[in-house]
Amino acid sequence: MKIYNTLSRKKEDFIPIEDNRVKMYVCGPTVYDYIHIGNARPMIIFDVVRRYFMYKGYDVTYVSNFTDIDDKIINRAFEEGVDAKDIAERFIDECRQDMEGLNILEASINPKATEEIDGMIDMIATLIDKGNAYVTEDGTVYYRTRSFKDYGKLSNKNIDDLEAGHRTIQVTGDLKEDPLDFVLWKPMKEGEPFWESPWGKGRPGWHIECSVMSKEYLGNRIDIHAGGEDLIFPHHENEIAQSEAANGEPFANYWMHNAFLNIDHKKMSKSLGNFFTVREISEKYDLQVLRFFMLSAHYRSPLNFSDDLMESARAGLERITTCADKLEFLSDNSHNPKLTEDEKELLEQAGGFTKKFEEAMEDDFNTSDAIAAIFELVRFCNSNTSNASKAFVQGLYDQLSMLCDIMGITLKKEKEILDKEIEDYIARRQEARKAKDYALADQIRDELLSRGIQLKDTREGVLWTRV
Repeated sequence: MKIYNTLSRKKEDFIPIEDNRVKMYVCGPTVYDYIHIGNARPMIIFDVVRRYFMYKGYDVTYVSNFTDIDDKIINRAFEEGVDAKDIAERFIDECRQDMEGLNILEASINPKATEEIDGMIDMIATLIDKGNAYVTEDGTVYYRTRSFKDYGKLSNKNIDDLEAGHRTIQVTGDLKEDPLDFVLWKPMKEGEPFWESPWGKGRPGWHIECSVMSKEYLGNRIDIHAGGEDLIFPHHENEIAQSEAANGEPFANYWMHNAFLNIDHKKMSKSLGNFFTVREISEKYDLQVLRFFMLSAHYRSPLNFSDDLMESARAGLERITTCADKLEFLSDNSHNPKLTEDEKELLEQAGGFTKKFEEAMEDDFNTSDAIAAIFELVRFCNSNTSNASKAFVQGLYDQLSMLCDIMGITLKKEKEILDKEIEDYIARRQEARKAKDYALADQIRDELLSRGIQLKDTREGVLWTRV
């Protein structure tokens, strides 16, 4: 299996630290709002990476955190007049709901930053003792960036160039020894959450959180650290500096990063009005469509989101699920229970699509080519199942189901009716009533009710609610 390692900038053979075990850390969301579709891409991509490792027989420990203390969380709490904890807990629950809709496997461990403060204080103290960090008069603890000689090895940035022109890791303040030093612990401000520490009341910086949670649940050295490419610098660069200085050994053997998601070829931005949450997308599309769309391109390639591409993804997914429905129907209704000799040969031939799928996934998790192999299997199924035996059809279904399961594509699912579908039903019912076809109007109303939608006719129009 080959993995593109951001650290070496090349594909490398995957060799686990421990035989048949994978230790994997994926940076999770900061929970101050609903997750957006940019957040969803790494969640889906690395869920598939995990699923493939499991398919290959590895025992995967998958850790993905929730950053539940942050300036954005605190600011929202101030705006709503509630505690920061209330904001974080609310949006952790909402995030879990969206992840379930996206069919993302529950992590082995979902640590919360606020529950790991003691470990952060311990690591910061170690860095101070080793001379990699220092405390200023106001109780801020900074990391001495120049104390780590390999700083910049992940992002391929030169530290002297950073000082000359880059400001992305600079934190304002006159007490730092060097403009490049970054915060490990910040003193409390009035009204903000805080924890006691040897340096006074305060809270941790963002970067130290992931270093500590990875160490706590996976050990000093892990197999894979992953996230979006926006995290390469400064977040992951700073994680390496902290972890390797504190622990005295390499942090992660492989660094994986997915490329950006753009909206109609533009960067997603609230100011541009092209910012979409997963929850908003779920009102228009089944989230399986969003998942399928995300897997349609290689994870290291930029991905453009548009209505046209989502419609294409919906059609592609429908081809697969329609084939699965057909195979299931044929299996249930076949009068030929046993495989023929010709069918045995055809099943062996169909196994070639699994081999193609595996070859794609073994080459740096090329989900685009893996989906192409699934489509080849679908075409094969559609062309070779006339008068087929039950055993043959079931064998094809099992193969299709197995490959789709690795991709997290659900072949059998009770789909919740979407808002657009409801409006279409209501429009048809209104047309039936105008035509005085009251039997059809009642039938449409009853159909909606059977799917959990209750209609109410008012002078303002037809209102509907989910029941």
